Amino acid sequence: MQVSSFSSRSDAHRWDAFVNAHPDAMNYHRWAWKPILEDTFGWQSFYLAAEDAGSIRGVLPLVYLHGRFGTNALCSMPFLGECGIISQSEAIDRLLLKNAIDLAESLDVEYLELRHRRDHHLGLTAKTNKVTVMRPVHSDVDKMWSGLDTKIRTKIRKSIKAGSTAEFGGSEFLDDFYRVFSENMRDLGTPVYSRGFFAQILRSFPEEAFICRVYCRNKLVAVSFLLGFRETLEAKWSSSLREFLYMKPNMFLYWNLFCFAAQRGYQVFDFGRSTIGSGTHAFKMQWAESKPIPLHWDFWLPAGKGLPERNPENPKYRLAIGIWQRLPLAVTSRMGPRIVRYFP
Repeated sequence: MQVSSFSSRSDAHRWDAFVNAHPDAMNYHRWAWKPILEDTFGWQSFYLAAEDAGSIRGVLPLVYLHGRFGTNALCSMPFLGECGIISQSEAIDRLLLKNAIDLAESLDVEYLELRHRRDHHLGLTAKTNKVTVMRPVHSDVDKMWSGLDTKIRTKIRKSIKAGSTAEFGGSEFLDDFYRVFSENMRDLGTPVYSRGFFAQILRSFPEEAFICRVYCRNKLVAVSFLLGFRETLEAKWSSSLREFLYMKPNMFLYWNLFCFAAQRGYQVFDFGRSTIGSGTHAFKMQWAESKPIPLHWDFWLPAGKGLPERNPENPKYRLAIGIWQRLPLAVTSRMGPRIVRYFP
């Protein structure tokens, strides 16, 4: 058994063949994410594969984050969902981990982060304060509607009576998506990704990436960027404009996302990750049949290093967040893509 870093086109085919056959593989294990992150953020990646007699037995994609603001880490995978080690045995898990640690030490990183959906029992320090929330999708939309709480149905009806409409498309909706998403991220005090990031995702997954836009009284009020993988449709990035929240566009948006998932034959809807106890967590859990799936983010830390806390909840970022929220949208849209790469 040996571990090497894959980089060629022939490697890509072999890598994806293993990922597509592995039951625990996630969307973000797929090779197409490698050039997306490299091209958009300028990062170097190391796609580690454990091989035995020419056959892949396990994989671990890693991205090297380094630059200003003290960022210096290896992560699987930044900005994305659960994407740690997948292999055919615990022994191979540990072999891939050993090679990842060796790489981390050679790069002198502050930490190695592996974002797992389950505990791999690797003996590492872990963060368990995040979950992803999922709910089943029913092909019978009427049954799905009747299963909703009465208060939720009332809010959706309010949006319908206000004249809300939902449309689904792809790259032709990108400008609309990015306009709402950029404004919402500014209001949250968070740097926005570049438009090119989303454009490359749409090009890479033309049959599995979708955009939903919601109009109310001829005004664009809410959007969502969706990613499909196997039986699951994930609402990866969703936003509603605050000035229109009284029309309940977010409730109308998600109801239509469920219906779209049913129409496309998906069986599970993934709301995406959130911090336990946060407002977004509560929003996701209010939908009938929603269940939290615990996430297990493992960290290897060099001696003397503590867990990284580069997140909006960290008190030392409050001042920066407040300033960012007051900046003009044109400024945050221009500066955001240059800054966000340092906060994975």
